Amino acid sequence: MKKKFLAILFGSALILAACGGGEDEGSSTDTASAGDPEKIYTQNCASCHGGNLEGGAGPELAAIGSKYSQEEITTIIETGQGIMPPKIIKGAEAEAVAEWLASQK
Repeated sequence: MKKKFLAILFGSALILAACGGGEDEGSSTDTASAGDPEKIYTQNCASCHGGNLEGGAGPELAAIGSKYSQEEITTIIETGQGIMPPKIIKGAEAEAVAEWLASQK
């Protein structure tokens, strides 16, 4: 039982670390260009969703615009969903990434 608990705990910690959990506020996109949603995605989202939107620890996003609107994607980024923590990216950068993802159909 202890081994199972430790495995779950360790796995969760890895996923949160890879997806940006525990970062200081405002530090997640300091090196990203605010005007380049692909760079922001690569620096903050690709570790879970894949460099080519193919998925991994997080779901595939290659056709996410067929499933969700830009507003819905912005809400998911802001509030989190499933194991994805909220506010990995914020403000104008979150909106730019949501707009870019919404175009993926």
